[in-house]
Amino acid sequence: MAKFYEELTPQLQDFIARQHLFFVATAPVNGRINLSPKGMDTFRVLDAGRAAFMNLTGSGNETAAHLAENGRITIMFCSFDEKPLILRLYGYGRALHQHDAEWDKYVNLFPEKIGNRNIILIDIKSVQTSCGFGVPFYEYQGDRDQLEKGDARRGPDGIRQYWLEKNQVSIDGLPTNLLATIEDRAVE
Repeated sequence: MAKFYEELTPQLQDFIARQHLFFVATAPVNGRINLSPKGMDTFRVLDAGRAAFMNLTGSGNETAAHLAENGRITIMFCSFDEKPLILRLYGYGRALHQHDAEWDKYVNLFPEKIGNRNIILIDIKSVQTSCGFGVPFYEYQGDRDQLEKGDARRGPDGIRQYWLEKNQVSIDGLPTNLLATIEDRAVE
């Protein structure tokens, strides 16, 4: 049976700290819903009502675009190897980019990676747990290394070029603000 909380309890924070995988869902007002799996030690609980994750370079940048438009975000964790549990965090978020003043305040919470693209800050509005009885058992065997190897081959200039070519707008045409300066965004 589902249970709601106003914030993350210490027990739920401990559960999150043990997870290797989480899912991020966002959606524009009009357009495609985005649901992405994430891993690689990129999620942090900041306090009982706030969390953040490092959004690594990828083929799209839907989360940043959707958050810039309406801020809505849901994070889901599942237990695959212990007592069954599904944990959802509902809230509002925003993307910090490397050119944002707050970037330095949060970047050191995460492993340094060449592909660190956005920090997604989340204000948690409600937390829900549910049974997870239908979630199968899976065993964590480690993180994949293809993303980091590809980023290393591209190098910083290649990553920036990739962002310029592939990460400026969502698949529905919404801006991600990834390479925009503060002045550029003020004009929009």
